[in-house]
Amino acid sequence: MKLLLETLTSGAEYLAKRGVEDSRLNMEHLLAHVLGCRRLDLYLRFNEMLQEEPLVPLRALLKRRGEGEPLQHLLGTVEFHGSVFVSDSRALVPRPETEHLVSIVIEKMFRGVTPNQVLDMGAGSGCIGLSLAKAWPQCEVTLADVSEDALELARLNAGRLGLQPKFIRSDLFEKITGDFDLVIANLPYIPIAEKKSLDREVLRDPALALFGGESGLDIIHRFIADCPAHLAEGGRIALELHHDQAKRVSERLHHDGFANIETARDLAGIERFVFAGKPPTLNSEP
Repeated sequence: MKLLLETLTSGAEYLAKRGVEDSRLNMEHLLAHVLGCRRLDLYLRFNEMLQEEPLVPLRALLKRRGEGEPLQHLLGTVEFHGSVFVSDSRALVPRPETEHLVSIVIEKMFRGVTPNQVLDMGAGSGCIGLSLAKAWPQCEVTLADVSEDALELARLNAGRLGLQPKFIRSDLFEKITGDFDLVIANLPYIPIAEKKSLDREVLRDPALALFGGESGLDIIHRFIADCPAHLAEGGRIALELHHDQAKRVSERLHHDGFANIETARDLAGIERFVFAGKPPTLNSEP
């Protein structure tokens, strides 16, 4: 048997030696997970003696975390915009910057207004589209992804949240029909050349969801080219991008005639999001 505080401290040291950032916080999450309690409850239990039973799975989780397996995969869930989503290797781990994009769209882009039709392109775990469906119960939300594995995960999350969006397996707009008031996307945007420099945890995400070709913008450029035909009158797009792509994507949108092009920064101050309206030439009758 070991004191809870001793277990917590030694585990954090183990993770720190293996290059895990925020090792103490990681250890707190893992310990709370095996004990079936809230992380903050640990502070009231520091002097508790732990039996061997919870220590066995804890050691296994520590080993996997030390080898770079994402914390969210080990815990099995992640909180995103007030909901709990299942997170595993079938899709990107939902990240804070994506959560911030959802907040911007709800609180600023569509403040006080509910769009009728929304498309979450490259939906992955469904965290974007399902968060919007929860915020806008009267809205018809479609989640599209080229990966059937990702769509399975999104369906699981939808069921857990009691939501019934539409799911489509599609390579971008290949099988998409209809017009949308909002098309929101967190598409693969990392250049292939950056693969060697990526954090080992990021590389646990599906490569299909990470890499956007040589420039990182191959898929996004395809998206921009095909998107206007699927935007309703007054429709908007919202994109999450790599840290250095907002200017280039804004220029491409301008070149393709999109209206009201804007950018926004994430919580770290990085210009990561681009918003634009349907090109005016496609709003008019032929």
